[in-house]
Amino acid sequence: MAEKMRAMVKAKAAPGLEIQRVDIPSIGPRDVLVKVRAASICGTDLHIWNWDAWSQSRIKPPVITGHEFGGEVVKVGEQVTTVVPGDFVSAECHIVCGTCYQCRTGQSHICQNVSIIGVDRDGCFAEYLAFPAENAWLNPPDMPVEWASIQDPFGNAVHTTLSTDLTAKTVLVTGCGVIGLLAISIARAAGAAAIYATEVKPFRIEKARQAGATAVFNPQEVDVVWEIMEATQGQGVDVLLEMSGHPQAIKQGFALLKNGGYAALLGIPGRPIEFDLANDIVFKGATVQGISGRRMYQTWYQSRALLNSGAVQVDPLITHHFLFEEENFKKGIELMAAGECGKVVLYLDEAEMEAAKRKRRERPAGRSFA
Repeated sequence: MAEKMRAMVKAKAAPGLEIQRVDIPSIGPRDVLVKVRAASICGTDLHIWNWDAWSQSRIKPPVITGHEFGGEVVKVGEQVTTVVPGDFVSAECHIVCGTCYQCRTGQSHICQNVSIIGVDRDGCFAEYLAFPAENAWLNPPDMPVEWASIQDPFGNAVHTTLSTDLTAKTVLVTGCGVIGLLAISIARAAGAAAIYATEVKPFRIEKARQAGATAVFNPQEVDVVWEIMEATQGQGVDVLLEMSGHPQAIKQGFALLKNGGYAALLGIPGRPIEFDLANDIVFKGATVQGISGRRMYQTWYQSRALLNSGAVQVDPLITHHFLFEEENFKKGIELMAAGECGKVVLYLDEAEMEAAKRKRRERPAGRSFA
């Protein structure tokens, strides 16, 4: 094995990322070393690229970014028994301590001492990645590698959407990036009566309609609160799934939430925002749930079941396939910032990328994996 590898590095406290040649990571007795086959770009990576207020408060350069991937185990520590070299894996990117109060009471996804792959420690935008074996998620050998790479954000959408019962409920999804689009599909599969969505980018508006939204409204063109109140006979919505992190979308979402409604918040604002706590939550008797990551490992099993059933189609949301190169990464970031893409997947090998695109063209809709 070569001593060096290519990796996308946040090298300094400034906007942008760059590919560098760095040491291949070593592993401890309970770790695995994975050869990355494909990795996808996340909204968090866009925050890190932009070096916004959140990133400045969290990221400590230099660090290799990225946390969504599928790859092959090439080496395991001497104490590892759960996976072997050759296994096809993804990873739960939240590495937890196992000893804090949250970890010991079934809430390890909000561990006090969490270390996140690609945020707090080196990530998957690299040829190789090392992490604890207990965080490895074993994929079916024939799962498309691009599907494997998006299970992390898929899990975010599952955790958010299934955090409450949606059966026969009216739902509002604010923000139709990939996770918002997945939330629409999951809400439909979960039996929601109606699913409204708000989004400003034309590409995402059309994708939201394709994903099964009852109606999609552009807040730059219409009064979203008036339109959805009209559509719901003045009642508003039972459930708010906030995916945008945009202050105005958050305000609109809470304005539309029924008294006694439920709000799940996943979107990350780039900076602190003002909020009418009294009128939007207290007097409404609203229940508000912050969503961080995925429940370990309940969400992963729920995600596997949804993918296996064919109830949620992910192929239409994977819109760009690029080789792992600095210019291609920049292009993916620009597409995301412009709202002109779904999921952007980066492949470490050109032959694998071409094979993935060919197999996608040949794959029947609804194909499932165990």
